Amino acid sequence: MIIEKIVGNLSTTTEQPPHLERVYMESDELVKRIQRVTTDHGKEIGIRLPENRELADGDILFQDDNNMIVVSVTKDDLLAIQPISIQQMGDIAHQLGNRHLPAQFEGEEMLVQYDYLVEKLLKELEIPYKRENRKVRKAFRHIGHSHD
Repeated sequence: MIIEKIVGNLSTTTEQPPHLERVYMESDELVKRIQRVTTDHGKEIGIRLPENRELADGDILFQDDNNMIVVSVTKDDLLAIQPISIQQMGDIAHQLGNRHLPAQFEGEEMLVQYDYLVEKLLKELEIPYKRENRKVRKAFRHIGHSHD
């Protein structure tokens, strides 16, 4: 089976067929347009998405009256940064930007993939954070740029 479009997302559908299969993926695999995956029931699937389309947690790859195949993102080792002032937010945003480290935001938290140097920096700057395993909805994107 080759998947060339996403049918929908579990977060926006009310339909649940009797049989649900999951494709477990790490967050960095969500950006790959072309890949081969295996469901938790052993079914091999090819994915070939159009350009500018990434997978997200809960994406429905296939659905019929009896079966649904859904993307399920595994948990990442993250630093959930919780600055208590605009100064702390500016300091850590500047430092992470200098490192070209991608971040995501959930509520009042800035999420970055775990890096021991960033953890050391957070301790030095006395910025509150938690290290935890958490599922993210989308992949961490590295943005290309140049200093020309």
